[in-house]
Parts: sequence; structure tokens; C-alpha cells
Amino acid sequence: MKTSVTFPSGDLALAGILFTPDTHIDGRLPAVVISHPGGGVKEQSPSVYAERLAGAGFAALVFDAACQGESEGEPRGLENPFQRAEDIKSAVTYLTTRDDIDPDRIGALGICASGGYVPYAAQTDHRIKSVATVSAVDLGSVFREGLGRTQDPAILQALLDQAGALRTAEARGAAPRLEAWIPDNAEELLETAGRQFRETFEFYCTPRGHHPRANQGWILRSIDLIAPYDSYAMIRLVSPRPLLMIAGSEAESGYFSREAVEKAAEPKELFVIDGATHIDLYDKDEYVTPAVAKLTEFFGEHLVGSPPGRSHFNARS
Repeated sequence: MKTSVTFPSGDLALAGILFTPDTHIDGRLPAVVISHPGGGVKEQSPSVYAERLAGAGFAALVFDAACQGESEGEPRGLENPFQRAEDIKSAVTYLTTRDDIDPDRIGALGICASGGYVPYAAQTDHRIKSVATVSAVDLGSVFREGLGRTQDPAILQALLDQAGALRTAEARGAAPRLEAWIPDNAEELLETAGRQFRETFEFYCTPRGHHPRANQGWILRSIDLIAPYDSYAMIRLVSPRPLLMIAGSEAESGYFSREAVEKAAEPKELFVIDGATHIDLYDKDEYVTPAVAKLTEFFGEHLVGSPPGRSHFNARS
């Protein structure tokens, strides 16, 4: 069952979809907040996972971040890691106010950039009882150093110079500058681009994963908000709540999950899905199915109390 909902994040109204089990009759449900990738919207990979977790007996809330998708906020396309974390906390707050949700059994799942935002939010929000990620990325690191940490440091400095100039220009009445997540000449770049770029293009720019509200671009001056942000510097604060990070064995972003788990305190687990790339885990059934099975076991144990492998929740393929 899907229900459109709205809830506040500060002064902004966020748009969400609440997935609940079709067979639920009474009693308060365990719930999972699911946060979308950078450039994505709630209807894409978050809903893929939410639908399956609802089929396994959980409530699952997906939502658009502030300034993105159907949610309020200006300028459109602002990517603010600290607002993104606040949005996650606000989604938790919303669930705690619902009579059909158990406020003491709320977990969170972050995909891609939200695989950084969710652990970051959970470090200080103890209402999040268990934390999971899929294809996690620290967006701050990506913008500072590039994917794989091969970026020339001069690129970041140039972007920060632009960010300052754009703030001044906006103060003088200029429109915010929107930068494409995927450049207009992307098709020309595909032959020489890395695998993750090619797969990102395939997901967002073809019928496979395209959504009209997704990937519309990001405000370039966001860089001065993103650059100092570090998803995992204090990830040890998630403990003693459990942490699960899921990554594909072939994901170019996999080092983020490996390093974050190394920094984290127990209980923690890195779960690697053989053969999967970063984008494969967004929607490809052969990889999403084992990911959801693991998430069902994880949230079943830590939000419901069933022993591993013996949860009464079953992942739906």
C-alpha cells in the first residue's frame, strides 16, 4: 500500500510516499526511512527498496530532499549535506508522530550520496535504531578529490572561487547557476568515460530509470557547502546501534563502504554482493534481491528482535 504524505523539515514541506504492508491489520509497525541519491528522487531506487521492505512487513518512508523533486525549497537543485541530514531527521520525526508506527523501532537506509547522509544524521539522532547503506558515497570526498581520489586539487579551488563569485552575483539579483549532474554532451563522452559514468547515464537518461523530476541539476554554489562535509569522520558515534553497509564487488565507489566500516565501532558489517556495480544495486533484480534479503534480516533482527536467519519477515523478490 502506498500513501502520499507531506511533513515539515524546518519551514519547508517535504513530499514523501509511505509504503506499508498490504496485510497489516493492527499494531504499530517497525519502519525504515529511505533517502535518495544525489540527483535522484523518491520514485526511483528508494521506492524499489521501499516496496520490497513493505512486502517483508515494514513501513518504509521515501521522500524528496528539500529543494529537490516535489519538496519545497529554493533555489531548486541546492545540494546541502547539512539540510539533507536535517531532512532525514525530520522524516524520523514524522514517523514518530504516526499512530501506526512504533517510534522505538525506526531504522534508516541511505543510497549512494545518502549512504553518507544517513550515517551522518544517525551519529547524533539516537531515534534511528539501526543504520544501513547501499552503494554508499561520501559526496564531500567526491567533490574534494574526485571518485577514486585522482582529482587535481586545483579543480576544487576553482570551484570554490566560482561559488564565492556566484553568491555575490545572486546578491546582486542574478539567478542561481544550475550545473548538470550529467553534462549535455554526455553521449559524446560515453566512449571514453569510466564505467560508473556510463552506468549513471544509462540509469538516469534512459527509460530504465529516468524520471522527469530527477537529475535536473545542482546549484553550483552548493560546492562550498559540500566541500567541508565528511560523512564518516565521526561514524563511530553510530555505535552501539548496528551499522550495515552493502556494496557491489565491482563498484568503483566500494572503497567508501570499506573505509567507513573500518572506522566504525561495533556492531558493524560490510556485506558485499558479488558481481554488482554501484548502479546495479539501484534496480537490477539479481542484485537488489540479495540486498533486500540482507536488509530484511538486519532490520528484522534489530527493529523486530528476530534472530538472524529466523525473522518472520521474508524478502519479496
